[in-house]
Amino acid sequence: MKILAIDTSCDETSAAITEGRKVLSNVIYSQVLIHKKWGGVVPSLAKRAHEERIDFIIAEALKKYRRDRTPEVKEEQGDGRTSGVKKWREIDCIAVTQGPGLAIALEVGIIKAKELAKKYNKKLIAVNHMEGHIYSSFVQNSHGNPKRDFEFPYLALLISGGHTEIVLFNDHLKYEILGATIDDAAGEALDKAAKMLGLGYPGGAVIERLADEVGNKDFYHFPRPMLKSNNLNFSFSGLKTSFYYFLKRSVKSPIVTSEVTEHIRELTSSFQEAVFDTLIFKTEKAMKKTGISRLVIGGGVIANLYLRRKLKKLVKKHNGSVLFPSYKYLTGDNAAMIGVVAHYKAEKRLFVKNIDELDRVPRWSLDKLY
Repeated sequence: MKILAIDTSCDETSAAITEGRKVLSNVIYSQVLIHKKWGGVVPSLAKRAHEERIDFIIAEALKKYRRDRTPEVKEEQGDGRTSGVKKWREIDCIAVTQGPGLAIALEVGIIKAKELAKKYNKKLIAVNHMEGHIYSSFVQNSHGNPKRDFEFPYLALLISGGHTEIVLFNDHLKYEILGATIDDAAGEALDKAAKMLGLGYPGGAVIERLADEVGNKDFYHFPRPMLKSNNLNFSFSGLKTSFYYFLKRSVKSPIVTSEVTEHIRELTSSFQEAVFDTLIFKTEKAMKKTGISRLVIGGGVIANLYLRRKLKKLVKKHNGSVLFPSYKYLTGDNAAMIGVVAHYKAEKRLFVKNIDELDRVPRWSLDKLY
């Protein structure tokens, strides 16, 4: 079954064509340059960029898929630029991210998916964006690599700009949230720290680079929030506030000065260490609580190589294993992982019953799916 998947959950417009776990094409348009000068995502600008690009992105996904077909199929089906039903003949279903995410951004993808489903008489599948991040470690390229089998159950650690969660992944489409952030997510905290230091947006990658230059050391030892709590929840707001006041005491202003610039590597390294220590501590606590030592990791923050090394060290300590998404289907949000989830939903006939009633769910929790 071939699925055209669409994701417009925040600031990246993406469309992909998948078959099972295989990605036959995947196109992403990032809005980072649009939002960079504002220091964060501006909802109205995000919506406008999605509306301007979504038709082109979908057309490109179809074109790239068709370009990879055999010459005989190309001749029979067209070259991907032909309008009408011909180029949609091989698409069985349409999938779209329904939530969570930025409401007016989600709306763009949902409207387009509904329009296409009606126009070409295709079944429609609504997908939770966080499901996509859970399944991203199992996404394969068009040749079926990496060859990873499912060995349930897993603990899924989801780390992005908007979410930090530990999820019990019992079986296909079966999830239980064990812990989640009660305020800022890990990626959001890193971005805000970078903004305080004048490093721009998004700041996670810049913090990683600067921290690596001093060997990822903990110079200032900022607080590790909620380590003594009995639950598996996260909180990064207090850490962010502590960092703010540390800068204010040090230079009498949160604005970057030469004094901060001189120690910027030590500051980024120490803040990153506090965030990652918290993630590792809570993940290990979840492993001990559940007895599960198989981890799957998802979300944009996991692009950080230092965090990957810390997670590998953790599972080695417990004789476990950890799966990461490939970088191709990791950086930012993407439709490829949405299409893979949609495959398993299609197998269970979990299609949208009334297309006209499908609407965005900006705060859609994994606990409230099925």
